Amino acid sequence: MGMDSLIGGTIWDEYSQKVTDLMNNPQNMGEITQEQADEMGATLIIADFGAESCGDAVRLYWAVHPKSDVIMLSKFKSFGCGTAIASSDTMAELCKGKTVDDAVKITNIDVEMAMRDNPDTPAVPPQKMHCSVMAYDVIKKAASLYKGVDMESFEKEVIVCECARVSLSTLREVIRLNDLTTVEQITDYTKAGAFCKSCIRPGGHEKKDIYLVDLLEEYEKEKMTKTADSLTTGGPVSFTDMTVVQKLKAVDKVIDDNIRQMLIMDGGDMEILDIKENGEHIDIYIRYLGACNGCASSSTGTLFAIEGILKEKLDTNIRVLPI
Repeated sequence: MGMDSLIGGTIWDEYSQKVTDLMNNPQNMGEITQEQADEMGATLIIADFGAESCGDAVRLYWAVHPKSDVIMLSKFKSFGCGTAIASSDTMAELCKGKTVDDAVKITNIDVEMAMRDNPDTPAVPPQKMHCSVMAYDVIKKAASLYKGVDMESFEKEVIVCECARVSLSTLREVIRLNDLTTVEQITDYTKAGAFCKSCIRPGGHEKKDIYLVDLLEEYEKEKMTKTADSLTTGGPVSFTDMTVVQKLKAVDKVIDDNIRQMLIMDGGDMEILDIKENGEHIDIYIRYLGACNGCASSSTGTLFAIEGILKEKLDTNIRVLPI
């Protein structure tokens, strides 16, 4: 039984047709010689980059028009697996016709998306994504050689997830704004950690200075410090300054202490679905359960009572909206 038969039906099914075609028949593989560049009236740029995680390496050739900075021709040589060949070929194709400044904006996700057969299905299996993340780095290298600047000058922020090009500042902001507590939530919001997974925790394909689990731990410590400070000073955290989880717990406590027992006595109950800021208002979405569901009073007297108690106990800008 051949190797293709052993693999068939498993990992090969996770490659797009575009990737498999480019593995076997790359369109931009080769080199640009100095003579060719001279004939085009172009500046020849040759940039090398290697990925320590898997030993893959790529050489990128550009023929750049010296006045317009447009990349007239782009080719590559890849020293790696089929995935690296396919992604390098796609990367070289995306560079064509762009200015050097626009080429630097090409991300690894742009390359991966361009290799998809349809927008919703990844082009390569997650465990092979690390083989296709050299595009951004070798483009930066080529651009730095052309412009005569340091390669790092193109990197304005610390990048935590190389695959999705998600920065440290973006991750911190998203975690805080949405009170995220798991890696899965971070991935849902940002795509960080969705591909090679090296950025999730130590032990992946690449060693990182900071991982997603570190950011979650950092955020948890911030919340604990804030709570401890409020207890020390004797001042409770205001409702508007609470995280979403804290707000949900605070609302549930007020409901448990003042409302829920009366609803249960009438054969009903309620649950908190969501809390959202809406301009000056804090909207609390609830759902009635049992006998309360459909009761005439649930949209009048009972609703007013619930909203009134929450306004009194927590914040005057609260609105209660039954769904």
